[in-house]
Amino acid sequence: MAAVLLVSPAMKTGYLIDMDGVIYRENQLIPGAADFVDALLATGTPFLFLTNNSAPTPEDLSVRLKRLGIHGLCARHFYTSAMNTADFLTETHPACTVFVIGEGGLLAALHERKIANDGIDPSYVVVGEGAATTERLTKAHEHIERGARLLATNPDNWCPMGSEKTRPGAGAIAAFLEASTGRRAYYLGKPNGYMFHRARRKLTEFSLAEPDAVIMIGDTMETDIRGAIEAGMYAFLVLSGSTHLEGVGEYVYQPTRILHSVADIAEEVRSGKPSDRMNSPGFNGAATNGHRQGDRHQTDHPHHAKARPRPAMTK
Repeated sequence: MAAVLLVSPAMKTGYLIDMDGVIYRENQLIPGAADFVDALLATGTPFLFLTNNSAPTPEDLSVRLKRLGIHGLCARHFYTSAMNTADFLTETHPACTVFVIGEGGLLAALHERKIANDGIDPSYVVVGEGAATTERLTKAHEHIERGARLLATNPDNWCPMGSEKTRPGAGAIAAFLEASTGRRAYYLGKPNGYMFHRARRKLTEFSLAEPDAVIMIGDTMETDIRGAIEAGMYAFLVLSGSTHLEGVGEYVYQPTRILHSVADIAEEVRSGKPSDRMNSPGFNGAATNGHRQGDRHQTDHPHHAKARPRPAMTK
């Protein structure tokens, strides 16, 4: 049974919202998603789309949602794991250089923070989605052997591209380099608390006041829900994405509420009054679908801080 969320009408609530599985699947809006975003915009509710995908820029995401039928958004409504990585490096090692395995969104975020690309002696190898050619993986391997630290924008081993299709994620590429070098990567993005705390700070900047409550809405227990709970936020799980109701009870941590989709709370956002159905329509039952086996994220199994010995060259 989900926990009860008590929010008074006077409370200022902010929302962090996952995208794939919450707002759209493939190239189709989830029914009611546009109405939910319209309610957020109409009421001046602070919100931020939070995605582990490091490939797109905020401008890319704004255009994509516009093409799907959601209007009124701009770049400031989005916070990606690429931006989070650039923020992290700026705060912890402002003079660093990087060797990047990734696409435009990651390169743009690092460039905006004046973090230089370095193909000779980088401080970090930074891994995001895409562009993982054999040549670049070999270069990254060599840089790590010479002392560069391994940093991944997110821990996703794979990401859904539809009901029957997935793609490799940054976590899988980082795992390749972990195996070849014996070094452990540090994984940013959800569920890392740094992603959630930086996102909360951005909500405060947008609304010029810190929200009384922050609600994370996501479709994945391992990243969205876990990260929100560990960061001290409310966590709303939607069943419109990759998680099915029958699997939720397997986790030690549990969402604050379970919803069929974001359409269930559009009227709450407009009225400022929480629904009487606090444990949500999600408990009325949900369709079951096939579930991909295997760890989705590099944080799903224990990691030791000590570097592993390099595996044997051959078996």
